[in-house]
Parts: sequence; structure tokens; C-alpha cells
Amino acid sequence: MKSIIMRVIFLTCLMLMTWSYEVTFAESTWSSKCSSYGDIKPNQNPSFQHMNCLLTNAALEAKIPPEVVKAVASKENGGWKQFDENGQPIISKDKGIGVMQITNQPSYDQEKLKYDVYYNIQSGVEILSNMYRRTDLPKIKGTGREIIENWYFSVMAYNGTKPSNSPLYQSSGLKNLDAYQENVFAFIEKDSYISDTKLGQFPFNKTDFEYDPNSRENIIFRNMEYTLTDQMHASAYHFQKGDKVLLTKDTVKLRSQPSTSSVAKSLAKNTTLIIDGNFLFDQSVTSINQFVWYPVKTEDQKLVGYISSAYITKKLNEPAVKVMWGKTELKLGQIGKVTILSNTNLVKMESNGSLTTVRTLKKGEEYRVYSYNSNHGGLYGVGGGSYIQKTTQVKYETPSKSKLALLAQ
Repeated sequence: MKSIIMRVIFLTCLMLMTWSYEVTFAESTWSSKCSSYGDIKPNQNPSFQHMNCLLTNAALEAKIPPEVVKAVASKENGGWKQFDENGQPIISKDKGIGVMQITNQPSYDQEKLKYDVYYNIQSGVEILSNMYRRTDLPKIKGTGREIIENWYFSVMAYNGTKPSNSPLYQSSGLKNLDAYQENVFAFIEKDSYISDTKLGQFPFNKTDFEYDPNSRENIIFRNMEYTLTDQMHASAYHFQKGDKVLLTKDTVKLRSQPSTSSVAKSLAKNTTLIIDGNFLFDQSVTSINQFVWYPVKTEDQKLVGYISSAYITKKLNEPAVKVMWGKTELKLGQIGKVTILSNTNLVKMESNGSLTTVRTLKKGEEYRVYSYNSNHGGLYGVGGGSYIQKTTQVKYETPSKSKLALLAQ
């Protein structure tokens, strides 16, 4: 009996030693990739680019898009700081600790959360990753961890699946722009894409979320899988040497060095570039740019330099042939088209849910439709945040199976 007990104790100790080793190894792997910035001094904040490096590599180690982790850190702690001006750990009114504002997590060492920057980041990343693994949160059909939009509900859960974070207001059905995850995704658009790219929107309905708005009980999710018709976005941190990318904006600067202060040459939107190596962080350690720089060259190899990850996307293979549908070409991601039967308005939806007119659309014109919004009696999304209202003045059609088959060739 004694020998059995000793074996159990030995095996238990062995498992604990192994677990401890694995956690330490995981941390040292990602943190060591930022060793060029030097050691972090006690009670002092790392430089911004040092923190950029730490957050990026911790996210990559955990298979989370760095854009997501950085935005969570920005929402939780705007300056990415662990310590205040007096060298004391930053602790919020609700007891959130450090750069990742770890709250109500007794399983983590509370003192290390306060004074160890590496541990604080590692803990925040682990918690966020655990939220992704939850089976009671919705996901996007057919996508994985590399898709930024697929972290929407995991980010929500990082703060809490409470009524205050409901994607829609229960009373009106309008989008809740004050929800935690909406703020985080706004940070992604502002800091990782420099506000030139809009992340894909979920086709939410009020019936998707069951909760009492006057209660602190968690939301019950009634729709566990979504299909997005908007373009989705894979993390820009996985490009490999030889990958072809497209510029998403006009007059993007090709830099001579990985810094906005270096010599630049302007390139046009949709220019094809070839990734020529691993990404780099900004040369200026005080730079507050959250994006990274990729060494690139043009297809003819006449131009080489560095391009911001904020302005590039993976170049997709074009369909073998153009598929015409009436007056317009059928495009990937298109769900239908609208034909204008009599003059009507192109509209945009304001943050308060109201519609404003962009311009008048003329009879006979055709427009590709990429999404559908059930508000205001029905709105056809035609791209660029613009809509055509569902009325008798327009005709909506969906593409035939034969045309979709041609497009997929």
C-alpha cells in the first residue's frame, strides 16, 4: 500500500513538474523573440515597440491574430502600460491588473500579475484563447482561428457575456456600439488597418440573444453559427516569403526602411507586391504604430522596400473566366443584384440607426449585393457601407447555380 501511495505522489509531482516546465517554456519562447529590446527593468514600462513585439509574439504563440490581442490591450489599457508614473502596478476600479487588466482570475498569481509584464500578457492571452475554445459561444461557419471576425464572441466573453455587451439592443434591434467587443473591433480597424478597412459584419437578429436587460445574468445565445457575406479578414501576420499581396489603398508608401520617417515612394491601389522576408517592427522604439513592416518587391523587381501590414491583403486567384450577369460581372462574395426600376436613393446608415441619402440611383442601373440587413424594411448592402432599400422601385435577384459554378472554376 505504501509503495502505491509513493508511486501516486511521484507521478503527481512528475505531472506538476512537466506542466510547470511547459508553461515556462511557452513563455520563454515568445518573450525571447523580443530580446533585442533588452531586459525589462523592475517597475518600468517597456518601450511601445518592445510591448508591440511582446503582444504580437504572445498572440502568435497562442494562435490568436495579433490584431485582436493588441486591440484588447488597447481597450483595457490605452497606453499598453503595466505601471503608472510612480512605478506602481496599474489597477483599475474593478480590480483589473496591468496591461491586460486581468480581473477575477484567482487561479493566476496575483502578485506576478502586478509586477511581471510577461506573466500578465501570457495570462491575458491564455484567458482569451480559453474563451475561443468555449462551446457555448457562436462561431462563423467554415472559418478558423486565423480569421479576425471569428474572435468577435471570444472578445465579448473576455469582458463578460452580460446584457451590456449584447450585439443588439433588445428594445430596438439596433447595433450596440457601446458593447465591449464593438469597441475592441473599432480599435482593430483604427490601429491595425488605419481606418481604411472595415471588418465583416454579422447578420444579427434580436432573436439571436435571450436576456433580461435589467439582470446581470449571462446572455443565452440562440444562434450558434453565422454566415458572413461581407469580406472577412485573415491576420496579416502570417505572410511568408514569396506570397503575393495587393495594396488595399491608393498612394500607399513603399518605405526604404521599416519606419514612417524613411524615404518613401507612392504606389497605386491593387499593385501586386511579393513578400520578401519576415515582418519587422518599427525602427523607432517610441513609435506608436501597431502594424508591422514587411520587406517586399514589385513583380518586375524594379522596386524593393518595406510596406505596412495595414495596407496589404493576400492576392486571390481570379476566376478563369469573367462571368457576366446582365450588365455587371459576377464577383466572389456577391449574393445577388439589384436592378433599379425607377429612380431611388442610395443610403448610408448612421450610428443612431437612421438613414441618410448618398445620391440618386437611375432607372435601369444594376448593383451587386453583398449583404442583407433586415432594418428599415430591408436593406441590400452594395459595398462601402452603402445600402439600397427594399421597395417596389427595385428588383432583387440571386445568381443561378450555373453562374456560381462558373465563378468557382
